[in-house]
Amino acid sequence: MEENEVKQENVEEINEENSGIKISNDVVAVIAGVAVSEVRGVASMQGGFAGGIGEVLSGKKNLAKGIKVDAEEGKVKIDVNIIVEYGTRIPDIAFEIQNRVKKSVENMTGLKVTEVNVHVQGVSIETEKKQEDNNIETVKATEKMANDEF
Repeated sequence: MEENEVKQENVEEINEENSGIKISNDVVAVIAGVAVSEVRGVASMQGGFAGGIGEVLSGKKNLAKGIKVDAEEGKVKIDVNIIVEYGTRIPDIAFEIQNRVKKSVENMTGLKVTEVNVHVQGVSIETEKKQEDNNIETVKATEKMANDEF
């Protein structure tokens, strides 16, 4: 019985210590951004114009791009701006984003996520990928013709 009492006291001490910790909104945004980037069907996250310029100039990928965090008194509201891939079901993607972001932020920070709002800013049609596939097929056909001649 004494062992259980000691464990309970340790939990209370940890909770008291955690009450003085402040977590930046930027940290929450990065956690949410990583969770969003893991969802299939998300082509990219849509940030503002200034964020895009900063990313180009610094050469670093901004994981918080397209994420807005409002936190007060241990409660967090998160807005996610995304571009989806053509052909995917938007309600399914939005639901998956909401679940992953809520779970990730709550597990990693201990904050209570009250809202995860998903804003679909556009649809990405993968013309670049099709162009790459065509280039690969052209190279293979050229190699085959070269091998047939010898």
